[in-house]
Amino acid sequence: MEDAHIIGLYWARDEEAIPASDAKYGGLCRALSRNILGSPEDAEECVNDTWHRAWNAMPPQRPGCLRAFFAALTRNLSLDRWRERRAEKRGGGLEVLLSELEDCLPAAGGVEEEVEAGELARAIDRWLDGLDRPDRTAFLRRYWYGQRVDQVARQAGCSPNTMTKRLGRLRDSLRRALEQEGISV
Repeated sequence: MEDAHIIGLYWARDEEAIPASDAKYGGLCRALSRNILGSPEDAEECVNDTWHRAWNAMPPQRPGCLRAFFAALTRNLSLDRWRERRAEKRGGGLEVLLSELEDCLPAAGGVEEEVEAGELARAIDRWLDGLDRPDRTAFLRRYWYGQRVDQVARQAGCSPNTMTKRLGRLRDSLRRALEQEGISV
């Protein structure tokens, strides 16, 4: 089913929007959530919450890219759930991802946090736009979609060790780019 038709179902308040969304984007959303949470059960709950949030958001919102809209909803819900679980008990797979990025991103906190977050997001977007497609894809698969290094390496056609080094170079490049833009890391 075409995205415009699925969006139309949401706008018409037709309950068929949910199964249509799940049929087209459920696999993507489940994989994304599972990569963050490491639990199929929690991932399933987050995907169900994604459809609920989408139902409440449309209308008035009309997403330009339904895939990105659902992915962002799922990712944010999964990160929220991960934070809740982390507050209950320390540990989890996402900590590894965050610790890898720790040295190339500024620390959170302070009064100007929201303004700085916007500037940081724009700087990261500019950096990503400057990467060639394979590097951008590898970086996003690892740090946006939360895929394991061996999965990213397999999709890129290289060894996990090679991908680990490549991701390290990309993080160094990001850190340098942010520092050049005056964003202290």
